[in-house]
Amino acid sequence: MHIKIPIKTIHSFICAFVLMTTLGCSQQYEPVKTLQVPLPAEEKFRMILGGTDVGGMLVNRDGDNINIDFSFSNNGRGASSKEVLKLSETGLPIDWRITGKTVFGNEVTEQFTLQDNLAKWQSSTESGNAKFNNNALYIAQNASPYALYIYAKALLEQPSKSISALPSGELTITQVEKIELRDINDATVNATIYAINGIELDPSYIALDDNHHMLSYLSPRAVVIREGLEKQNKTLSDLAASLNASRFEKIAKKAMHHYEKPVRINNVRIFDPVNMQLTASKSVLIEKDKITAIESPVDIAKDGEILIDGNGGTLIPGLYEMHGHMSDNDALLNVMAGVTSSRDMGNEIELLDPLIEKIESNKIIGPRITKSGFIEGKSEFSAATGEIASTEQEAVDLVNMYGEKGGYFQIKIYSSINGEWVPAMAKAAKKYGMRVTGHIPAFSTVDEMVAAGYDEITHINQGMLSWVLDRDEDTRTLYRITGMKRFVGLDLTSEKVQKTLNTMVEKNIAVDPTIVIHEFGLTARNGETRIGTKDYIDNMPVGVQRSAKVALLNVADQEEDDAYRLAFDKIIETLALMHKKGIFLVPGTDLGGAFELHRELELFKKIGMSNAEVLRRGSYDMANYLGYGDQLGSIEVGKLADFFLVPGDPISELRAIKTVSMVSKGGVIYFPSEVYPEFGIKPFTTIPKIVESN
Repeated sequence: MHIKIPIKTIHSFICAFVLMTTLGCSQQYEPVKTLQVPLPAEEKFRMILGGTDVGGMLVNRDGDNINIDFSFSNNGRGASSKEVLKLSETGLPIDWRITGKTVFGNEVTEQFTLQDNLAKWQSSTESGNAKFNNNALYIAQNASPYALYIYAKALLEQPSKSISALPSGELTITQVEKIELRDINDATVNATIYAINGIELDPSYIALDDNHHMLSYLSPRAVVIREGLEKQNKTLSDLAASLNASRFEKIAKKAMHHYEKPVRINNVRIFDPVNMQLTASKSVLIEKDKITAIESPVDIAKDGEILIDGNGGTLIPGLYEMHGHMSDNDALLNVMAGVTSSRDMGNEIELLDPLIEKIESNKIIGPRITKSGFIEGKSEFSAATGEIASTEQEAVDLVNMYGEKGGYFQIKIYSSINGEWVPAMAKAAKKYGMRVTGHIPAFSTVDEMVAAGYDEITHINQGMLSWVLDRDEDTRTLYRITGMKRFVGLDLTSEKVQKTLNTMVEKNIAVDPTIVIHEFGLTARNGETRIGTKDYIDNMPVGVQRSAKVALLNVADQEEDDAYRLAFDKIIETLALMHKKGIFLVPGTDLGGAFELHRELELFKKIGMSNAEVLRRGSYDMANYLGYGDQLGSIEVGKLADFFLVPGDPISELRAIKTVSMVSKGGVIYFPSEVYPEFGIKPFTTIPKIVESN
């Protein structure tokens, strides 16, 4: 499916593809200038995603009345919105009406009104009201990126550069950079970059010109930019990536604990994934990046050691996110959740390689990343990620490029690839020792792709759709989502289903089901907190809490509601059958991992695994599947020190893995409770007691 979640509040349409990660720096700049030139009656912007123009935004203004039309389309799906907005004399929204649809077709109807000094808001997920004091800014849940400009302008008018937010919280703005851009006529345009904080986990960027008119919204992958400046999109996305990296480098300097002395994690039980049980109380000694001893607990810190008190908790081998699309933000939050390794399932080379270099050099915090070479076919539905081929030879050339570059575990084939090219692609991949995985290309079947050389199927729906769709139904479109309603009547004992499953068993074909994203898509409903978030959502910032009440799909009526829920039940039933037959299932999310991976593992219980089997599958089995079993996957002397500490007993209650008090990745120690406040997250645990001997 390849989307980024959670969907953000003010730029929800974009962030189904891009999880924005931004921040400011400590440089000092000139005081903010006052507005010199009135805003034009019409402003036009283009949206550039991964270097591809995917949509636009038109803004019409009549005094304090603004009309905004925003839409984009990418990867066979798209979003659109129309906004009618009225501002007060001080630039605050006093009437705001938004209609449209989200990326996966969920209907958007939102309004904010001011009547008799009472602010009221209503959307598909929430309603509320508050006394309006002429100094509060409503944060729309489904607005276009132009909302950032509304917020920025209001914030810049405040002496404190901060303002109260509705429904809750506070926004602040910081000037972080100045650059020169060149327009289509090669004229110089001065751009000042601002970071707006207080909406989500991360700040958001906006660029203004010398007259404080909007130039761009920018992030490392997506840019919404004034027409005439489109060629500057890479400059701005690179700048966002640089500022983003600066933020995470600063966090890493504070959060990484490189102890020069050996570190002993004391009074802990260890999850043994081989025997699938907890040991008696132990102490685990780390020296540099390795585990050097597992011994009885000690009463006091030994000379020359750092002692971390595990207080009777459980040490668990580092988890694996097997379906990631890594960013700086995802990387850090995964490690804080005990996810010390990730398989990246598709990214631009120019983004992923520098990210890995920064992680490996300890400039930023992130998991060990195993790379997949992403190859898509050229079509009107192409994903703006990875590399795109127009012919079979181009596709094979891309496989060879990844193979010659080296360091790729597999290639990942996407939906617009011509299925007839796959045998040649698979042959080339295996010449380099790379496995083959991916979506089932449009107009192809799972059986054909298994015969063509697939080693693994990406997303359980991709395989199941072959059993319920006609060949001419295009899975590059939302058919790959809405078509799942047909799962309800699927007979798993039928010849076509059994033939596929038996062939998969015979050929040892694995499945990356991404159960959690299907649970989200098929069972989440507007206004209801999504079930997969309930154990952690109260600790999140208000924007994330709001996002957890937004459905992925539009549900027309009760009949469709029932069909989607029953379709998810059929997915679980299918996966349980696969597991029973011995088909290897790998836990990944396509939702960023971290907290979502914890939910993915919980869902593995529904297909017939015990808590201990789930923990083994998420750690030991994945290390061996990816070829790292001699160094990772279990807590043993001589292996790399990748593990995490939880206060509870995950064999008795799997949700104990959601409360992480300490993480070790290669002997570098992290305490999540030190990091979470940087994102507005309320810590889940206290920091363990640390004693340093003389």
